[in-house]
Amino acid sequence: MSAPTTTPPPAATRRSPTRRPAAGGPGGPVRGSRGSRWTSRGAVHGVLLLAALYSLLPLVWLLTSATKSVGDFSATSAFELADFNLWGNLRDLFARENGVFSYWIRNSLLYAGLGAVLGALICTACGYAIAKMDFPGRRALFAVTLTGVLVPPTALALPLYLLASQLHLVNTFWAVFFPLLTNPFGVYLARTFAEAAVPDEVLEAARLDGAGELRIFLTIALPMMMPGFVTILLFQFVSIWNNFFLPLVMLTDPELFPMTLGIYQWNTRAPQFPDYNPLVITGSLLAVVPLIAAFVLLQRQWRSGLTAGSVK
Repeated sequence: MSAPTTTPPPAATRRSPTRRPAAGGPGGPVRGSRGSRWTSRGAVHGVLLLAALYSLLPLVWLLTSATKSVGDFSATSAFELADFNLWGNLRDLFARENGVFSYWIRNSLLYAGLGAVLGALICTACGYAIAKMDFPGRRALFAVTLTGVLVPPTALALPLYLLASQLHLVNTFWAVFFPLLTNPFGVYLARTFAEAAVPDEVLEAARLDGAGELRIFLTIALPMMMPGFVTILLFQFVSIWNNFFLPLVMLTDPELFPMTLGIYQWNTRAPQFPDYNPLVITGSLLAVVPLIAAFVLLQRQWRSGLTAGSVK
């Protein structure tokens, strides 16, 4: 009896040894991916570091220059520390011209503080009304508001001056304060935020319960829009605090100047009277402090929930 013979399987059915994909090919590990990732991350961090240093250099220069006396400006370099004379500069700052710098601080706080709060409240109410209330001409009003965003504030200074002169408000506090209460960009931002943050169902439930529109806005819509309100408030505060051209056109009394205009007036005298240089720099350093404080104190409101204050 002959031994059974085994026939080999066809060539098509033979299992070929699995080949590992080449490195860097599809489905295979990419060599150097971790290195390229760290390289790109380091490049991004380097660019951000350079941008931060570029932004902080003027503040560092203010800090170092505010400690110098009149003679130290010509004897030291820009970022070099000299004899610490900050307290002497502060004393001279508040004593110069019968303490007029104190009036400038008060005026800036009134312009920016009251103007930012009232202006942000008006912008938020207008944006909420355009977004959530149905009335004739709503789209036309929003289109006019968007057009107002494109108009630069300097182009409105002369018409505002002529209007204030007709109302006998030139060289008064109200000539600067009233125009600061309107901000087309704030209305646009509030309208966009109200569309996303205030549900229509909540408003309809409040209306069915008999609540008026003013009460609905103050007790329901405004808490929901609080992050947007704070954003508009900060924009208003920074814009009014740095406002220069409108007070320059409207005011002639130094006791009504904001800090920006008052420091500018002193800076024009510095080439002829070098003793104004430390006062200008020290005053500019003090002018930055409220802006930093406003951002630090109000940044937590940006993280609050969009549905804060909603009813069940």
